[in-house]
Amino acid sequence: MSGGYRYRWPRPSLAVDVVALALREGALQLLTIRRGAPPFRGCWALPGGFVQVSDEGEQGEDLERAAARELAEETGFDVETSGVYLEQLYTFGAPGRDPRGRVISVVYLALVPADVPLEARAGDDAAHAAWRALDEVLDEGAEALAFDHAQIIDMARERLRGKVDWVPEVAAGLAPQPFTRPDLQAAHEAIKGQALDRSNFAKRFRRWLDEGRFEPVEGTQNRGGAGRPAQLYQVAESSLARAQSGA
Repeated sequence: MSGGYRYRWPRPSLAVDVVALALREGALQLLTIRRGAPPFRGCWALPGGFVQVSDEGEQGEDLERAAARELAEETGFDVETSGVYLEQLYTFGAPGRDPRGRVISVVYLALVPADVPLEARAGDDAAHAAWRALDEVLDEGAEALAFDHAQIIDMARERLRGKVDWVPEVAAGLAPQPFTRPDLQAAHEAIKGQALDRSNFAKRFRRWLDEGRFEPVEGTQNRGGAGRPAQLYQVAESSLARAQSGA
């Protein structure tokens, strides 16, 4: 112990879980693992694990670094280089949520751009890993998921649906990078679970441009369709912090 100090009170275990979402073929996909060890052997769960801690030096790893590490173990994604959007969602710490003991989990939301190839590989105590349709996972019910992960996933979806109404930059995390206006609309529609009027969305997008939330990038893009190639955009650098903070 540093300086000979010994902590007197019982300490819970600290974990991170990751709700990783991707948009493919118009539907949200969720990264899930099938647990290969107790508790909840055979159940689907979110990728996650315990935070590396130490009583020496810097006392272990940062929470966001732990979330990025857990995501990398199941997908191979490097959050810093792959463009994955990562933000802290909520902390779950109800007594009894883990039969092994008192475990507090800090949950992170990860959004994977549409042009990043999806990978899934089982690590640690996972028997299998897969990207599955979000609606399918939730339709299976809480009994098919480990721990309180059904509650976590449901909260993540509802929080994301509410957030894009006033922080539209978040939806860009699911679009190709850079993206077209239709790409961004498709991301908003997948999150909201409903179709959006094209002309109304165009008006909103012009307002977001005027507000400096998005900015055009050099070049145009035509994905094989007829007509004029579409302009490409990206989230303005000044808006990245706003998107993560929710301001």
